[in-house]
Amino acid sequence: MKRKLIAAIGATAMMASVAACGSGDSNASKDPKERNETLTVWLMVDAQSTWPELVKDVNAQFKAKYPKAKVNVQYQQWGDKAKKLDAALAGDKFPDVVELGNTETMTYILNGALGEIDPKKYENSDTWIKGLKDTCSFEGKQYCVPYYAGARVALYNKDMFKAGTGSDKLPETEAELTEALDKVGKKYDKDKAFSPLYLPGRYWYAAMSYVAAYGGQIAKYDEGAKEWKSSLATPEAQKGIKHFTDLVEKYNNGDKTKDEQDHANVMANEKTALLYGNGWEAGSVIDPKAQGNAKLKDKIGVAGMPGPDGKALPSFIGGSDLATISKSKVQDLGEEWISMFTSAKSQEVLASKNILPNNTKQLEPLKAKPETAPIANAVPDAWFTPIAPGWTAIEKKEILEVMLLDIIKGKSVEEATEKADAEIDKLINEES
Repeated sequence: MKRKLIAAIGATAMMASVAACGSGDSNASKDPKERNETLTVWLMVDAQSTWPELVKDVNAQFKAKYPKAKVNVQYQQWGDKAKKLDAALAGDKFPDVVELGNTETMTYILNGALGEIDPKKYENSDTWIKGLKDTCSFEGKQYCVPYYAGARVALYNKDMFKAGTGSDKLPETEAELTEALDKVGKKYDKDKAFSPLYLPGRYWYAAMSYVAAYGGQIAKYDEGAKEWKSSLATPEAQKGIKHFTDLVEKYNNGDKTKDEQDHANVMANEKTALLYGNGWEAGSVIDPKAQGNAKLKDKIGVAGMPGPDGKALPSFIGGSDLATISKSKVQDLGEEWISMFTSAKSQEVLASKNILPNNTKQLEPLKAKPETAPIANAVPDAWFTPIAPGWTAIEKKEILEVMLLDIIKGKSVEEATEKADAEIDKLINEES
């Protein structure tokens, strides 16, 4: 999409928000005790399984202020949430509040689906984690509220490292790590399917972390041209991609053409000593309900992932945001519920469960807590995907995965990145 159209969409989003806020303003003038509407909230199943008491407490707070209003929380699965939300927004039965993964927000901001919010209404907004806040921002306006953050870290089998190296600690530098991986590989070389480091070939989040380690980016914003330009064919990005694919070739003895979706199960089946994954995946490795292996309880360690040049590997900043739907007739109630759900008190509940809060103030204590230090310390230097209109289309076309797969199958890094750059440049300034 060209710049004029982007601006038009931005204006449409603003108009939709203004219209919604107008209806909300008339409702807001009513006595809170007389408000009798129903607020429909879509949360992901993480809240249902891991912090249900927070949902219950916030709903009780909301009920105390709005005794006649109802909150209908509906839990969604990540696999089909976007499809269900798109269908709902096309009709007249849609949620008033929705949880979005932070890579999803731009599409809904651009198509006018999300209501504009005032950060001043939300506690700790002055210290929101930048990687989350940026995914809610467009043309100087804010369209969602950071909910919680996530980052990728090293997950390792302590027993396997001790058997191979004599120590159950993960080395702090990559040079020491690869030396340790070589020893672990020799220890378990009778199992041809065993990978000292299971790094799937299509795992583009990991690949882009190595790109970031060398100072590269997926794309850069050209202030002069006022548009994004892909930059995977730069020397910095190519070095990172080559570094990643070299690790895949050397240490992954499994199917190199896979993505990372089942890598926790690979560790659960004791087919690898090391993964690079989300901090919460350590729980998946040992949870039988997630096809994990309960026998590995207390044997899975979490640490910062060593990167090139003696530095920590930069992590992708993941997480979720909460937004109101612009055409909701109770948008003001949605804002109030989100404010309660993301308050400092609520964020403390998440922090107590080793979930990273939405702000740097409450993140700070987690940097010193052994269980959360690796992931909490990965947040400040984390990278994010281009906050560009066409990014969703790029993800849907799996351009980065195809690029990595081409290299794994023998195409040169130079040829593969130039091809990816050309395809990204066709889409990145367009609305998907």
